[in-house]
Amino acid sequence: MSQQEQPQTLRYCIGYALHPQKIQNLIQPSFLNYTNQHGIDLVHIDLTKPLIKQGSFHCIIHKLHSHDWDKLHLHEYLEKHPNTLIMDDPDLVEQLHNRVSMLESMTHLEISLGNYTVGVPKQVMVDDNNAMEEIGLSLRFPIIAKPLLADGTASSHELCLIFDREGLRTLNNQNNDSPVVLQEFVNHGGVVFKVYVAGEHVRCVKRKSLPDILEGELRTSRGLVKFSQIWNSTLVERSKNVTENIIEKAEMPPEELVKELGRGLRETMGLNLFNVDVIRDGKDYNKYLVIDINYFPGYTKLPCYEPFITAFLLDSVCNKTP
Repeated sequence: MSQQEQPQTLRYCIGYALHPQKIQNLIQPSFLNYTNQHGIDLVHIDLTKPLIKQGSFHCIIHKLHSHDWDKLHLHEYLEKHPNTLIMDDPDLVEQLHNRVSMLESMTHLEISLGNYTVGVPKQVMVDDNNAMEEIGLSLRFPIIAKPLLADGTASSHELCLIFDREGLRTLNNQNNDSPVVLQEFVNHGGVVFKVYVAGEHVRCVKRKSLPDILEGELRTSRGLVKFSQIWNSTLVERSKNVTENIIEKAEMPPEELVKELGRGLRETMGLNLFNVDVIRDGKDYNKYLVIDINYFPGYTKLPCYEPFITAFLLDSVCNKTP
């Protein structure tokens, strides 16, 4: 067969619509080289221009908000290129920008394996400061207070730990009537399991978390402390005990349980690119709890993330179904 007669390897054009910081983190030379070697051309999408003027894509991955999509005129593009996969549907991504709807998916799932179960901590939303103290007292201290919106802004990361009734009053005075989610803090050995999902591909890693709060500390701690200051609080000395050795010794959740969690959430939420923060209840080692779900997380924190994401992208464009 002559060179002209040799079949051409099919290549896929995948656009990435991301903000500069995300591009800097994800689009590493190693990732570009790996995807290129596997038939994928990654193309940067200019967020200031309509998509229709930026060519044709087999698939578009993104981490955008509604005002970004307005500039890209997505609907106009899809009228001309209806077969382009948008990974994921912007409307479905919105459910992860709200800390109530974020965990609602878990209430529709029954994830278990033998004696192991996966659930969520008890939590309530407060959208009326006048009811802050009354609603907060329905939970067991300590309590984590989180802004309702989880939209990636600085204010959405302003979490605090509340130790008592006075802490609820302080939060009430500082809150400016913004909706807040109050969630019971569960001792979990200072380790969080981060489950990364990319379509049918699921990986779990261990990371350091807040240390357990002992009964004696709970009796002597007062008010509230912001997460940004927590390492300067009375907990900091004991947090030093949560060493890499402790993290290394922490038993990973069963692989089948992790896969089932990833599959269940993917199907229930209709999303493909997310990670789940999971803790193990310190009082019941058979119980795992989902405390947070993030869209399009920092996959570069995964060892060898390049083949993990590339396999997902190839699955998506080859199957033509998200």
